[in-house]
Amino acid sequence: MAQQDCCSQPGLMLPAEALEKMYAACAPLNRVEEVALEEAVGRVLAEEICSLIDLPAFDNSSMDGYAVRAAEVVKGQPLAIAGKAFAGTPFEGEIPAGACVRIMTGAPLPPQMDAIIMQEEANVEGDSVSFNVEVSPGFFVRHRGSELTQGQKVLSAGTRVGAAEVGVLATAGHGQVKVHKPITVALFSTGDELVPPGQPLKAGQIYDSNRHALRTMLTEMGAEVIDLGVIPDDLQLVRDAFRRGDELADVVVTSGGVSVGEADYIKVVLDEMGSINFWKLAIKPGKPFAFGKLPNSWFCGLPGNPVSSMVTCYQLVQPFFKHLGGEHRHQPLTLNATLTNAIRKKPGRQEYQRGVLSHNAQGQLEVATTGAQGSDMTTSMSRANCFIVLPKDAGGQEPGVQVTVEPFNQVLGGL
Repeated sequence: MAQQDCCSQPGLMLPAEALEKMYAACAPLNRVEEVALEEAVGRVLAEEICSLIDLPAFDNSSMDGYAVRAAEVVKGQPLAIAGKAFAGTPFEGEIPAGACVRIMTGAPLPPQMDAIIMQEEANVEGDSVSFNVEVSPGFFVRHRGSELTQGQKVLSAGTRVGAAEVGVLATAGHGQVKVHKPITVALFSTGDELVPPGQPLKAGQIYDSNRHALRTMLTEMGAEVIDLGVIPDDLQLVRDAFRRGDELADVVVTSGGVSVGEADYIKVVLDEMGSINFWKLAIKPGKPFAFGKLPNSWFCGLPGNPVSSMVTCYQLVQPFFKHLGGEHRHQPLTLNATLTNAIRKKPGRQEYQRGVLSHNAQGQLEVATTGAQGSDMTTSMSRANCFIVLPKDAGGQEPGVQVTVEPFNQVLGGL
């Protein structure tokens, strides 16, 4: 039997259970505003979107070529060219029997024409053209309403708007949409040892990397971040930071100070000002994650180790923010891949080891760890493009086994 993880404790919640408790603790904020289409990027739709028009709005050509009456086309027999039709400039004249119209992609199909012959099949001689093929009605014609009909649903409430969604909204005729207002987050780090990057380090000091990484991640989640900086290990200063954050933001996110050290004041202040829903999870890295309630806001306390703070922000804060912001609760993408190096693990906690996912010469997915997996090693995150997810009861893994991987999304610079 594999030796138990020395940091595990009986009864600690798994991340999935913790998330369900976070969801159950609060309803989505549901603050809605109407914005212009160009301001909707990155925002979450607060309404169902239906098309205002038929799409296409008229029968049109999907090719550059010739609009014809299919019944009049005989292979090799010339037809007169009655004129031209362009996108935005339709042909509006009469088309006599035995004639066709030169047409460009997207141009409206002239009346009585029912097919398109691509220009590659045409042989032009003066004002007439013959064809190498015969056609049936509907060839290369985009019919009105074939993609969408007026009033048809195109996007659901809870959808985050990206480039594709902007295209759909514009195509469907929407210049303004109702979206959820962004979540506001007050962020600060705690610790006398933290120094801003770029300044000389004294004995025992380290650079404040967590806050910079977390601010980037939270911004990628669509949140508006209020950066309160580094708070020294002073009980009153920590109180003041919490009070300010609680007044300004929907959620207060901290890094450090949620462990059991003598100068870790986060838990003390939470007990004074609010309540702790849970503290410590069966997750590695990131065990000392805390979630609680302040008078006006929610609290997510992330560990002080850099990798632990990023993993818990990704795995717990990110889905929690989706819930608060009214976004669909999508399950993360997971894949199976062949492990190419041995992994050390003891049962007791669900682990998120940093990995590099790739295809081998046969096109099959394989994954290797980034090397040493210490929770202080930020390079293990920068080298990775996925998490290798190892269940709580799993032990060490040998090369050649199938493991579950979770590719990074845009919050960590991935998909």
